Order: sequence, then C-alpha cells, then structure tokens
Amino acid sequence: MKHSSIIVRAQWDEEARVWVASSSDIGGLSVEADTIENLNQKVLAAIADLIELNGFESDLSEVPVHLLAEQLSRIPVPSH
Repeated sequence: MKHSSIIVRAQWDEEARVWVASSSDIGGLSVEADTIENLNQKVLAAIADLIELNGFESDLSEVPVHLLAEQLSRIPVPSH
C-alpha cells in the first residue's frame, strides 16, 4: 500500500509521566519520551528506520509525518 503521509498519535501517560506515540500507518512504531519535543525527535528517527524495514511505499520523495498529541487536564470548579 502506498502512503501519502503518516499519522502518529501521541497520548500523555499520567502514571508513567511520558508521552507515548504509535501509528497504524507504519508497523512497529512504539515510542515514548518525557516531552513532546523529545517524542517528535524519537518518532522521526524510528520512522526513518521502520520505513526501510517495513517496505513502506510512497510516490513522494519525502513523506509528511503528522504528530497528533492529546493530553487530558482537569481544573477544579470553584463552586465545588
């Protein structure tokens, strides 16, 4: 299957205090880091290795990587 981009989803793991990233677009991607900036660097390095290992196909000379981050925070309601 040829890809025009790679979507990576990152979620904050409150218990472990790290960002965790994975993607269904490229097999084997599982990366964690303490900051989103560090996670992005690790994700790009891992994808570069996995592209070759997985036989990733694209008509593009460079494949866009979209890092979508989600972090749930809570704030107290003053009246409670």
